[in-house]
Amino acid sequence: MARKKHQHYTEEFRKEAVKRSEKPGVTRAQVAKELGISAQQISNWKRQFNRLSDKQFNAVDGVDYSKQESEELRKLKRENKRLREEMEFLKKVSDGWPPPSSRKTKSEVRADRAACGSI
Repeated sequence: MARKKHQHYTEEFRKEAVKRSEKPGVTRAQVAKELGISAQQISNWKRQFNRLSDKQFNAVDGVDYSKQESEELRKLKRENKRLREEMEFLKKVSDGWPPPSSRKTKSEVRADRAACGSI
């Protein structure tokens, strides 16, 4: 039994087929017949379009969903997480610093300045 060759369609063709099938008063079957494809194929493309897979429909409404863009986003999220953890650690370490015994009141600071002759 000979294996059927699959037709490869451009991303633009697939998007147009899905858009046309979503117009009011037009069915998927009608669009599929006009284009010489099956209605199921349009359904599959619509599902792929909604899922925004890596290989198809990389940009939708000006938003880039490509692998490179996703990788950069993951990198930035990891860096953001690391910086938040560092900040949290520094907050815990610096909590109560300087120790209460080394803190001076305003009147003690004034007295020290007066003793040094800076006032």
